[in-house]
Amino acid sequence: MNKICTDIEQSQKLIELGIDINTADMYHALDANVIIPEPYITKSEDETLIPAYKGAIPAWSPTALMVVLDRAALFKTPKGWACQTYIEYKAITGNYHNNPVDACFEVVCLLKKEKYI
Repeated sequence: MNKICTDIEQSQKLIELGIDINTADMYHALDANVIIPEPYITKSEDETLIPAYKGAIPAWSPTALMVVLDRAALFKTPKGWACQTYIEYKAITGNYHNNPVDACFEVVCLLKKEKYI
């Protein structure tokens, strides 16, 4: 099966790192053991923001992670998927991964660790 978003462990790590949950474009519905391809945060009738589902954990697709990264490129090579971004005129490239989610996740973590985002 193709990995379409961050897994629960990765999602929890992104939350721990302070990534805005409003940027998540999916969520894990734990009690149903499914991934819902809808934003984690929705607006109620009175325009307040609420979690889309009780007990849900936000999840990020590669597209949502690229938005977090801002100026990044995601590419596939014979070695696997890689993500690259430029910060202060230097390229930051992650390792090669079997899927684009893991490639983007790694670079987000690298940038948070170095306090670039």
